Amino acid sequence: MSKVENLASIIDRFGPHLHDEPIGGWSAERKVDKMVPTHCPYCGMQCGMNLLVEKNHVVGVEPRYDFPVNEGRLCPKGVTAYLQTHHPDRLEYPLIKQNGNFERASWDEALDLIVAKFKGLQEKYGKDSIAVYSGSSLTTEKTYLVGKFARLGLQTRYIDYNGRLCMASAAGGNNKAFGIDRAANPWSDIPHAEVLIIAGANCAETFPILNGFLWKQRDNGGVWIVIDPRETATARQGDLHLQLKPGTDVAVANGILNVLINENLIDQAFIDSRTNDWEAARAAALNYPPDVASEISGVPAGKIIQAARLYGRAKTGMIMHARGIEHHSNGTENVLSYINIALATGKIGSEGRGYGTITGQGNGQGGREHGQKADQLPGYRSMLNPEHRKYIAEVWGIDESEMPEPGVSAVELFNKMREGEIKGLLSICSNMMVSLPDTNQVRKSLEGLEFNVCIDFFMSESARYADVVLPGTTWSEDEGTTTSGEGRVIKINQAIDPPGEARHDWRALQEIAHRMGRGKYFQFESPREIFDELRVASKGGKADYFGVTYEKIDKQDGVFWPCPTEESTGTPRLFEERFAHDDGKARFHAIEYKGAAEKPDEEYPLIFTSGRIVHQYLSGNQTRRIGFLVQQCPEPFVEMHPETAMRYKINDGERVKVISRRGEGIFPALVVKTIRPDTIFIPYHWGEELAANQITNAALDPTSKIPEFKACAARLEKIHTRELPILGEVRKGTSQNEVQKGK
Repeated sequence: MSKVENLASIIDRFGPHLHDEPIGGWSAERKVDKMVPTHCPYCGMQCGMNLLVEKNHVVGVEPRYDFPVNEGRLCPKGVTAYLQTHHPDRLEYPLIKQNGNFERASWDEALDLIVAKFKGLQEKYGKDSIAVYSGSSLTTEKTYLVGKFARLGLQTRYIDYNGRLCMASAAGGNNKAFGIDRAANPWSDIPHAEVLIIAGANCAETFPILNGFLWKQRDNGGVWIVIDPRETATARQGDLHLQLKPGTDVAVANGILNVLINENLIDQAFIDSRTNDWEAARAAALNYPPDVASEISGVPAGKIIQAARLYGRAKTGMIMHARGIEHHSNGTENVLSYINIALATGKIGSEGRGYGTITGQGNGQGGREHGQKADQLPGYRSMLNPEHRKYIAEVWGIDESEMPEPGVSAVELFNKMREGEIKGLLSICSNMMVSLPDTNQVRKSLEGLEFNVCIDFFMSESARYADVVLPGTTWSEDEGTTTSGEGRVIKINQAIDPPGEARHDWRALQEIAHRMGRGKYFQFESPREIFDELRVASKGGKADYFGVTYEKIDKQDGVFWPCPTEESTGTPRLFEERFAHDDGKARFHAIEYKGAAEKPDEEYPLIFTSGRIVHQYLSGNQTRRIGFLVQQCPEPFVEMHPETAMRYKINDGERVKVISRRGEGIFPALVVKTIRPDTIFIPYHWGEELAANQITNAALDPTSKIPEFKACAARLEKIHTRELPILGEVRKGTSQNEVQKGK
């Protein structure tokens, strides 16, 4: 059974420990052997950077001025990313858990054990008793290979990935409305928009480099309308802030559309010539006059009217959103309600007129296109489409009947572990004990497994539950492609060799497949060979990469897909002439407000929401080991309005208990006027007792299967404590254990 028995010992040995200097220490006398152009491993901006290499060690970083996205800028995470490469916590040899402790093993010992256990489970319980759970920070080559590995190497239907927790609702909305899932415009279109609607996206903290494009738009006289429950750093820079209750985006968007209709600010010619199903969407919007939308959302009706007039009267405008509107049990409908606004005004398909999601993970776009989703095959093909199955089966050299059926989404995958249907797991590039909702249930899922394998380069909170941990590689030790949030395919270049006995992740998967007797399907000698097969597999699909080559990426500073032929230079802007549905038209959707699956009540009177901060990346497995980043924010906090604090008699900095129907945690209070009095907020980058996801609700969007991270009912409870510092200082005083004993 996959349990954690010696947690203190594991943490002492594998961290996270704080580290703040390059290998060999700081020195001005270094002799840099080479400078390797590549891209940041973190968010969907994929900023260009040069890694400085000395004697096969990455010893520094410089931003790339030649890459048109960041033009010489890096955020705090990007500047320090190279420090993870030679971090003392790196896993450099395979580990097998024995008597609760991880013991060093050879690759042969680890691989033999994995294959023996997987074969044993599949003989006893069937092929589908093994699941694969992957991630979107991998290169696109690896994400392609993971999907093929699950379906051909292990012959299981059960595979999904952590992008399900990120952009799945955006994908659902894009596919329904446009027939394709990609941002409509390149970032360079942003400065040309007169008005920006930024919904559920705190760009200033979570996409700092994107802010450069936003500020250029401001310099051109542009206006920002920010829709967010918190007065974030982005909202404070905006011209109009609609501070809605979490989970009420549909009401606000329909309210805006209502005003656009009634004040004749729509583009009827565009609607008639380029869209379908307008009348139903129009009728739905008419049910949400500003006073009704205000009553639901808490946004003053006057601000809804003002937003509609600003956007509707402008000649150009763009709508951008992120997880704030997507992480809901109606996330896809939230997305569609904003798309309705863009379509009704005809503001899409040209410079400064567009729509798009701001992708979270580094390869969040490419990682969701080529087959590691439960219901998807490479090229954004569907596992439910017989022609799509047949095409991929031919590329892979199998009969279509050998292709497994679609599996289930991420949360459902872990449900099946608790139900006993899934007995074994191979995870890669994921830290589900931080990132999945309701982590107390996730822990039960992992503890119930009969065999658990993890591939990672750090010992994450989730890897602690594994029976075997294989040492993988960082982004600087391998090559491949990623696709940024604007749909630009870029190239990651290898700077150094993997340290110790660490191996490229794709080679580890291939080796397992070979030992499972499925090696003939995995005869790759390099990422380029994987990419070349991916290009063929994607040919003719919605996400067509056939014309993308490593050489073309280098020559053009990236290639925007679709790029269907070797002669094509790619497609930076979509929808200039037609949308991707068969008839070339976009589709409106009639959306009614439903709200969150769990609403506040007498027992849990507050709305809990979660999000990110500038100094941490996703589950924090990489960034919580960098001393500088941790020093800026050493632990999560619960943000609350002064009125809320007064009601519960809570002082700023005081530790308080946050409780939902699923779990509870103790966090220091951060009392600020920038959040609604009915809402509390916790950043989610930490694990174990500091995990915000102890509290969140695993209710799923019916289309995207994304969990409801952004809205659930919660309450505060005052505990015996003393005031403590929060940010920028090493915490002193009462430990959580002492607090619990005091209670």
